Amino acid sequence: MTNRACEGCGGPMPITARAHAKSCSPRCRQRRSRARRSIPSELTRRPRWIRRTARKVPLTVHGEAASSTDPSTWSRYAYAAASTAGVGLGFVLDGDGVVCLDLDHCLDADGAVAGWAQNVLDAVGDSTWVEVSASGDGLHVWGRGRLPGDAGRRLRLGDGTVEVYAIGRYIAVTGQTWGDTPRRLGDLQHVIDSLL
Repeated sequence: MTNRACEGCGGPMPITARAHAKSCSPRCRQRRSRARRSIPSELTRRPRWIRRTARKVPLTVHGEAASSTDPSTWSRYAYAAASTAGVGLGFVLDGDGVVCLDLDHCLDADGAVAGWAQNVLDAVGDSTWVEVSASGDGLHVWGRGRLPGDAGRRLRLGDGTVEVYAIGRYIAVTGQTWGDTPRRLGDLQHVIDSLL
């Protein structure tokens, strides 16, 4: 096996994989292709994309260290998606109104949603894009809104944790749409206000 990871499943690439290959199998290649089509254009048209390692260390498209606060290390989506650096994509939040609610460890092995997370999803409704996180057991709820002081927040909800970010962070993007959520960013301000 090589030290590269598949961008479809995160597993190791086979030793027979070509140097430019990003997927370990046809199934994972299809998953990556669907992901490219499912990321909302409100995100893909912003030049705030980076690559990331399996441990979520941010990288430039050239494989050098990137920063969530240094725009010179960010790239356009097309360049980041074509890069072979690291194992996947990340999107930088810079305070322009794009926010992400990170629902940690809310999916069980069968894909069922924990009650505390379902309450958040019910409040969100069908207004915005939700993706499965890189771990496979969490969800990212993407939308528009503001945080007081734009600082991120980590909140306990019942048995779970919600992280709310708007600036100075990057979020690992899988493009694996959860359920039938729309490919657009909806207004999450009412959800953010109720959480805070």
